[in-house]
Amino acid sequence: MVKIGKYNKLRVVKNVDFGVYLDGGEGVEILLPARYIDKPLHADDVIEVFIYRDNEGRLIATTEHPYAQVGEFAFLQVNDVNRMGAFLDWGLMKQLLVPFSEQTVKLSRGMVIPVYVYLDDASQRVVASAKIDHFLGNCLPRYSVGAPVKALVYKHTEVGYKAIVDNLHHGMFYEGDLYRPLEIGQEVTAYVKRVRDDGKIDLLLEGARDGRIESLAQTVRARLDKEPDGFLPLCDNSSPEAIRETFNCSKKDFKKAIGALYREHLIEITPGGIRLVSR
Repeated sequence: MVKIGKYNKLRVVKNVDFGVYLDGGEGVEILLPARYIDKPLHADDVIEVFIYRDNEGRLIATTEHPYAQVGEFAFLQVNDVNRMGAFLDWGLMKQLLVPFSEQTVKLSRGMVIPVYVYLDDASQRVVASAKIDHFLGNCLPRYSVGAPVKALVYKHTEVGYKAIVDNLHHGMFYEGDLYRPLEIGQEVTAYVKRVRDDGKIDLLLEGARDGRIESLAQTVRARLDKEPDGFLPLCDNSSPEAIRETFNCSKKDFKKAIGALYREHLIEITPGGIRLVSR
C-alpha cells in the first residue's frame, strides 16, 4: 500500500507522452510527470518517489524532495494566505496548507514558522499544523544517558532552548550546559543528559562519554603552560561569558575540567583564578 506524504519505491508500469505510471498497489496507477524524469525509465524499473495529492485530489509522484514528510517537523515560510488558511513553501510545486484551525497566531506572508506535517484522515491530503505541542510527548521516550538524538531547536526561553527530539519528544538545552549559542530553526545532533519523569528530555551538545571533559582539561592545562607564572584569572566565580570567550565551553564543563586537574594535583584553585602547580 502506497504511503501518502512519504517516500515510496514503486515499479514503473508504463510510459506515456507526459510521464510514466507507477504501480501504487491494489490496481492504482500513479503518474510521475515527465518534468520529474531526468533519465529514461522502462517497465518494471523501480524508482523512489514522494507521493502526495494534487489540487484535484489525485495521487501524484515526484522526484523532488519536500523539506519535511508526514510525521516530521520543520520551519517553513508562509507564501500566501486565503480563505482556506496559510500556504507554506514546502519545497514542492504544490504548497502545504495550514488550516485556520491548526494555527496558533494569525499568519501572514513571509513568516517562518515551526509546523508538524501530517496526513488528514478525512481528506487523505498532506497538511500542516502549527500546534506542535499536540504532536509531542505522546509516547514514552526510551533513551539511555548519552544516546545520540536529532534535535530541532524551536524556541528560546529564560532557561535555555526548547527542541523537538526525533520528531517525537520535548527536549531542552539548558543555558548552563551550552558552550556555543544555538539558533531557532537549527537542527543538531544532541545527546541525552537525562530523561525526566514527565517524559521530557534534557539535552547536551556533546556526548556524555566522548572525552569532552578530558579534552577540555588538557586544553586548560596547555593554556596555563603558556601564561606568565602559570596563572589564569578564571575560576568558579568567573562569568559564563568570560569562560566561553576563553575556552569556548560552558561554565559547568569548565568547572568539571578544573576539578579534574585539581584532583590530579596539577593545579591549585584560588579565589582569583587557577594556577599550575610546579613539579
